[in-house]
Amino acid sequence: MDVKNRKKQAFKYIITDYVAALLSWSFLFLFRKLIISQPDVDIVEILHEVSFVKGIIIIPLFWLLFYYISGEYNAPFRRSRLHELGRTVFVTTLGVVLIFFILILDDTIISYKNYYQSFVFLWGIHFSLTYFPRLYLTTQMIHKLQKRIIGFNTIIVGGNNKALKVYEELEQNQKSFGNKIIGFVTIDNETSTLFTGQIPHLGTVENLINIINKENVEEVIIAIESSERENLQQILVKTKATDVVIKAIPDLLDILSGSVCIPSPLGFPIIELSHELMPSWQYNLKRVMDVLVSALALIILSPVFIILAIGVKISSKGPIFYTHKRMGRYGKPFTIYKFRSMIVDSENEGPALSRDNDPRITPFGRFMRKMRFDEFPQFYNVLVGDMSLVGPRPERHFFIKKIIEKAPHYLLLYKIRPGITSWGQVKFGYAENVDEMVERLKYDIIYIENMSIYVDLKIMIYTIKTVLEGSGK
Repeated sequence: MDVKNRKKQAFKYIITDYVAALLSWSFLFLFRKLIISQPDVDIVEILHEVSFVKGIIIIPLFWLLFYYISGEYNAPFRRSRLHELGRTVFVTTLGVVLIFFILILDDTIISYKNYYQSFVFLWGIHFSLTYFPRLYLTTQMIHKLQKRIIGFNTIIVGGNNKALKVYEELEQNQKSFGNKIIGFVTIDNETSTLFTGQIPHLGTVENLINIINKENVEEVIIAIESSERENLQQILVKTKATDVVIKAIPDLLDILSGSVCIPSPLGFPIIELSHELMPSWQYNLKRVMDVLVSALALIILSPVFIILAIGVKISSKGPIFYTHKRMGRYGKPFTIYKFRSMIVDSENEGPALSRDNDPRITPFGRFMRKMRFDEFPQFYNVLVGDMSLVGPRPERHFFIKKIIEKAPHYLLLYKIRPGITSWGQVKFGYAENVDEMVERLKYDIIYIENMSIYVDLKIMIYTIKTVLEGSGK
């Protein structure tokens, strides 16, 4: 499914959740007024109360934000009915507890029994109105997957016996598992494989990332032979740099060592190798923080932006902003924005990194770089989703190719959004050559292996300290 279809499906869940939250709060309000507090009150008067109007505006938005942070809308086509039940029970309970203690405990009551009645009523009505529409949407989606009406673009890595067996098993099953096989990728340029004439040969592992992005691949099934296992690390590095579900067909050694412990619905064992770098709620909270902080920064720092813009314009000829293509999440390019700190045409002789006493840097630019002020326009990049507040610094494709020659694991940084600041930037600073870029890489790898909201806050505090001390490199 492409991004448009995923957003459309997620929107269906959002609409039903919004309506459920609005109705459940309305019913609770009426329940408390008509049954618990004031049995003789006019219902029309209740619906015109300020607290009721505020509630039907704020409460549904609270629930949608709560669901988003919880990861309810992350993968709208990868939901199961059992998962739907468990998640709805958990999130409903947690959300109702929050609403109950924040908004209801300060009410005047006749008996504490009223609290229990209100809690049970809100939980029951909210769960029912939320779960059953979700169950309908999920069931409808599962049936479409099973009937092959919709499916996940899937490629198979491998072209011999194991790969062919996977393909035949997936295609011959009466009910689809959601995989739409669009082609296969080989280790090298093999001219003849067992797939010849059945599905397209999309290329080799060397170009795996480009193939995944170009073909909108959502799942990769690794089905290489034991003799090709030496290429597994290269395959994993490249697939983990993209937004795909990675599955692998294990060999006998994996099975005997206990790596495969969950039976597959297929006629052969299969293990999923994908893993999230952060829990869903932290990942989504990180994005909420990105949007809120960058929006506030663009507003609050607007006077500083004007001063810096004037400084850039006065100090040297040329545009105020420097724009350039950088490689972003999943290896997709985006335009980065910075206050120009160098003279115009500073790279006429080709891409070059800045260095100490670089003559291309203007006097005002040197001041901005020391204070990191030149990075301020990137709050816009964060706001639109190209970047994050914290993440590995985005690099140019020219230098990435040189880094990968020395450190192929650089591709793992593609897994997350690049950032305005990073652990590598805080601990190492600007790199002056490719060797220093490789040296800084270890800090970024440490970051992605230990990603959390706590670590992000720690890096932001260090960055603010660097700015205030003017100790940027």
